[in-house]
Amino acid sequence: MRRRNVAESESELDEEEARPLKRVKRVHDPLYGEPSSKSPSKTKPRVPAQRTPRKPKQRTSTPAPAHWRQAYDLIHAMRYTSPGCAQNAPVDTMGCDIAGEAEDEHKNKRFSILISLMLSSQTKDLVTHTAVAHLRSALHGLNASALASAPPSLVRESINKVGFWRRKAGYIQHTAVICRDQYEGDVPQTLGELLALPGVGRKMAYLMLGSGWGLNVGIGVDVHVHRISNRLGWHNSPTKTPEETRISLESWLPSDLHQKINHLLVGFGQTICTPVKPKCSECALSSIEGLCPSSSSSSSASSPRKAAKAKAKAVMKPNMKSTHIKLDTTEEQHIDASGTGLPTKSDTETKPEIHTRTHTHTETETHMNDDSQHNNTISIKHKENTIISTTTTGTHRHHPIIGGPRIKIEIEIEQ
Repeated sequence: MRRRNVAESESELDEEEARPLKRVKRVHDPLYGEPSSKSPSKTKPRVPAQRTPRKPKQRTSTPAPAHWRQAYDLIHAMRYTSPGCAQNAPVDTMGCDIAGEAEDEHKNKRFSILISLMLSSQTKDLVTHTAVAHLRSALHGLNASALASAPPSLVRESINKVGFWRRKAGYIQHTAVICRDQYEGDVPQTLGELLALPGVGRKMAYLMLGSGWGLNVGIGVDVHVHRISNRLGWHNSPTKTPEETRISLESWLPSDLHQKINHLLVGFGQTICTPVKPKCSECALSSIEGLCPSSSSSSSASSPRKAAKAKAKAVMKPNMKSTHIKLDTTEEQHIDASGTGLPTKSDTETKPEIHTRTHTHTETETHMNDDSQHNNTISIKHKENTIISTTTTGTHRHHPIIGGPRIKIEIEIEQ
C-alpha cells in the first residue's frame, strides 16, 4: 500500500475547513413569540421523590374463640392438679428447661438449655435428655469453651441417638464457638442474635428467651401446640404451619399466658391428646359439648363418613330364615362372595374330603375364608340358629380359595 505523505493529509484538512456549515432551520413558535438565537436551556435532572419508610406490621387483635378459657382451665387441672390424668408427662421431668439444673453457673445453665433445645428438634424428650447427659459426661461439664474445643468425633458419638445428629453436631459446636468468642461463654439475649446462630429457629429462640432469660417475647409453638390448638378450634381457620399458629395465638391469648401455653399443651399432647388414637374417654373436655370439636364423642355423630360405615355394616348381615345346601362333587365352579360363578371343566380324578361341623351361633352372617392349610371354608346361617360349616381339603398346596378341587354348592334361601 502507498503511504500517504504529510502534504496530502494537510490538504485534506484544509478542504474540510473550507466546506460551508449546514444551516439549521429555525421554527417559529406562536406560544413564545419570535425564535431566539440562544441555545435552549437544559432541563433539570429529575429528583425521585423520597419514600417514607414502611411502618412495621402491627399485630391485629382478633376475637378470642368461644369457651377457650374454660378449656384452658380444664387442661390446667388435668396437668397440674391431683389426680390429673395428664400429670407426669415426659416434658415435666426431661424437658429442655431441666437441662440446666446440673450446672452451677448461670451462663452454663443457659448454655445447657440452648444445646438441649437445638438437639430436641424432631426428637423425643427421653432421647434428648439422655444425649445431653452423655455430652456433659464426655466433656466433664457442659459449657461453651469445653464444647468448642472438643473433638468432633467425641461430640458425634455422644449425641448419635438424636435425629439428624451429624448435622446437629456441627451446629452445636459452631454455636459454642460463637458463644465463647462473642458472648464470653453466655447465650445471646435478643431474638435477632439467637436467630443468627446456626440451627436455631423461632421456636427455640422464644423458648430460650423465656426459660433462660425470663423474657416474654413470643410463644414457642411446636408440633403439640400446633396440633392441639387446631383440634380445639382456637383459630378462625385451621393453620398450616407452626408460625401461623403462633401469630394466631398471640393475637388473642393474654400475654401472661404466652410462656405457660407451651409447657401446658406439650404435656397434654404427650399423655392425653396424642397424635394417634387420642384418649378422649379420659379427657375432661369431651364431656362438655363445644369445648373440643375433634373429640371422638362429638365427631362420631357429626361425621358423615362414620355414619355411612355404620349403616353399611348393618346392611351387610342378611336376614335368612332357612337355607338348603345341595352338594355335587362331579363338577367344579368358581364361587364368589355372592354364591354365584362360572362353571369350569369337571374334575373327577381327585375327590375332595368333606367335613361338616355344626356350631351354635347367635348372629346372622355368611362368609368365606381360607385357612393356613389352603382349605376352602364356607359358613352359612341355618334357620335354627346354627352354622353349617363345610370344609373342602384339596391335594394342591398353593391353591387360593377359588382354586384346586372344588365342590358345587347350590344355595336356596326362603324368606
